[in-house]
Amino acid sequence: MWFWWFMFVCDLLIPVIMLVSGRIMWKHPPKDINGLVGYRTTRSMKNMDTWKFAHEYCGRLWWKIGVIMLIPSIAAHVMAYGKSETVTGVLGSILCTVQCVVLIASIFPTEQALKRTFTEDGKRRTETE
Repeated sequence: MWFWWFMFVCDLLIPVIMLVSGRIMWKHPPKDINGLVGYRTTRSMKNMDTWKFAHEYCGRLWWKIGVIMLIPSIAAHVMAYGKSETVTGVLGSILCTVQCVVLIASIFPTEQALKRTFTEDGKRRTETE
């Protein structure tokens, strides 16, 4: 039974971290462009406008994804309650892998939004562009 609880907590870490980190990125992005903390890509680090936009966009996205992933993660573990350690372990591994893929995939819509909103040199696009 302890293994089920261990896997349950482990599989909730990524959605909860996405919820908390997303909210922080969205509401309180890093004040300065830096190479250590925040959403750091070449496009997001062009200037403060792109930096703030990327954090707000990615933060909202992570917050939404965190909520969406939390629900099925809990449901899957509830259905596996009382099953063998093998079943619980396989389920936990699959959930963790899917969650990591979704986390990494969130880069693509954020970069697309940056590309739609800003030119290559980091200036906001006008309505006519």
